Amino acid sequence: MTEQTYTIEGMTCAHCAGAVSREVRKIDGVNDVRVDVAAGVLTVDAAAALSDADVAAAVDEAGYTLVGAR
Repeated sequence: MTEQTYTIEGMTCAHCAGAVSREVRKIDGVNDVRVDVAAGVLTVDAAAALSDADVAAAVDEAGYTLVGAR
């Protein structure tokens, strides 16, 4: 299992966190998603390393911007 952490811009509330979580969970291999709205951080646990492009696309689909990996 691998853990990847990303910085996200634009999240302001629990609804934002839920939207990001729902979209990222759709990526194959994702086991768990944690979103810290106050810090603007997304942490993803997956069976194997995920493509940053796949995570960025999911975050974009939710309406937010992935700034980069941490």
